Amino acid sequence: MLKCTRCGREYPLDEPYQRCECGEPLELELFKGLPGIGRRVWERFSQFFPFELDLELSLGEGDTPLTKAKHLSKELGVRLYLKNETLNPTWSFKDRGTFVGIHRALELGFKRIGTVSTGNMAASVAAYGARFGFETFILLPSNIAEEKLKALALYGAKIIKVRGDYGELYYKSLEFGRDRGIYFINSDDPFRVEGYKSISFEIIEDVTPDYVLIPTSSGGLFRGIVKGFLELKESELIEELPKFVVIQAEGCSPICSAFYEERQKIERFENPHTIAHAIENPYPPSGNAVLRLLRKLEGLCVSVDDKEILSAQRALGEEGIFVQPASATSIAALKKLRENGTVEKGAKVVSILTGSGIKTLHQVKAPNVEDGELSE
Repeated sequence: MLKCTRCGREYPLDEPYQRCECGEPLELELFKGLPGIGRRVWERFSQFFPFELDLELSLGEGDTPLTKAKHLSKELGVRLYLKNETLNPTWSFKDRGTFVGIHRALELGFKRIGTVSTGNMAASVAAYGARFGFETFILLPSNIAEEKLKALALYGAKIIKVRGDYGELYYKSLEFGRDRGIYFINSDDPFRVEGYKSISFEIIEDVTPDYVLIPTSSGGLFRGIVKGFLELKESELIEELPKFVVIQAEGCSPICSAFYEERQKIERFENPHTIAHAIENPYPPSGNAVLRLLRKLEGLCVSVDDKEILSAQRALGEEGIFVQPASATSIAALKKLRENGTVEKGAKVVSILTGSGIKTLHQVKAPNVEDGELSE
């Protein structure tokens, strides 16, 4: 069964339900199980997924490295681990959710899929749509960067630029899909969330963290990681949950604003503007669900400005990892949390690096280059 994250209303699995009549997102029950043996996370934790996954259609998503941050750990006085999601097939964490979400579309008999995206999810759904043989529709905001359009060129998807508010586009796409027989695997689709929890399973194979820092836009990734840890605890594979930290950019922080002001619901963030475009969602569809989880689990919410984000991006470069600005927000937030004493010295911290900097090259200044010759 699918269950509403707010009112608890239940929906059957034989229809393409994604949101409750009350307007809030749906989710699957908590799964319990034991890890097995397998090369892939989908095999090792097969008991935790709603159906058998066809690994022959996989592009190699998941099983990304958890790397100890040598320089930042020393600088910040913590044991910092970087979950490097830039190494997924289309260079972001979105591939995990797309892989599971497309299985849901197959289960329901759809032949057409789609998504609404600012870039990362567009590339992911287009690539997997081609791999699985779907007719694929990608709805993009009209101001999308040219390099993100080029990243979609080879997959054969139908690409549509849509004018208007990005937050509203999510809801309009669901209506569009119902009318035209398209399953939209949007940012917090219940089965996309199921894919994201695989990150939690991989983390726990290497380290038991005190804190998990998650750059947050729609809220789907946050919900998936939290659900994964809840399932691990329910299965008695871990004793305690880590502290979960939502990270947003100050230029678009509807969840953190509501959290700071102790509101029960998010409000649309007016005039959003941040260099972290991948998390620039003024009205996140899982915003209220994230707020509920933060309060229930005593989590944290931190917003950071563009200057702090760019500094953190450079710091990650010194670790040998090139991320997009949205990914660097978690490092900027960790610096704040260490400065104010919220995160204690020596804590084990996992930072989710959500996407590659190769997708945002237009935001990076070219290095100084010297002309010269090499002589014997």
